[in-house]
Amino acid sequence: MQVIGAGFGRTGTSSLRTALEMLGLGPCYHMFTIIEEPHRVRQWLAIGEGDPPDWDAVLAGFTSAIDWPAAAYWRELAEHYPAAKVILTVRDPERWYESVSTTIFARALEERHPPLRRRVTRRLVRWRAPDFALYPRMSWTTIMDRVFAGRIDDRAHVLGVLDRHIAEVKAAIPDGRLLVFDVAQGWEPLCEFLDVPVPDEPFPRSNDRAAWHRKRSRRLARLIVRGR
Repeated sequence: MQVIGAGFGRTGTSSLRTALEMLGLGPCYHMFTIIEEPHRVRQWLAIGEGDPPDWDAVLAGFTSAIDWPAAAYWRELAEHYPAAKVILTVRDPERWYESVSTTIFARALEERHPPLRRRVTRRLVRWRAPDFALYPRMSWTTIMDRVFAGRIDDRAHVLGVLDRHIAEVKAAIPDGRLLVFDVAQGWEPLCEFLDVPVPDEPFPRSNDRAAWHRKRSRRLARLIVRGR
């Protein structure tokens, strides 16, 4: 493990994942990995519910790990992989909250009181992809409850958690091992930090809110059709 991401979801982690893989620091573990390989849901659910994590087994085959749920365990991962560098992705707090509250948090809250269409989809997913049916429970135990004490509908609380998280990462990870990075900065600070050449192509930009919703719907449809 060479890179650990400590930044919250919706801080450019999808773009960073692509960038790290372009720089030869892949494969990169991301929430997308769990969605693409639903058997991994049970691993994180067990960790969230208190089982001792076997990080080498969970992250076997990966060179980097960013985004939730791994970022919710940044401190443990940084300790377990002391030679790995840490990247804290950040963005304007208000813009981040607007993004996360209308994507990840909105879906998590909807799972608590799902409308009819969601209940139907949930039944189909449970039937066709039983591992992925545990995804909402995993998400709550490893992110919503662990990081935000379940209060993801409380804007002031969420922004306070974000602010404290950034301060805690900066205080815990020494200079030289930590990069505080806004993906809008592009390749230069990232490549300097990782000591790799700057690619001759634009820095990747991916997974805006519209794309997030489209991708989620397509993945659910694929799971229901194919079954996994």
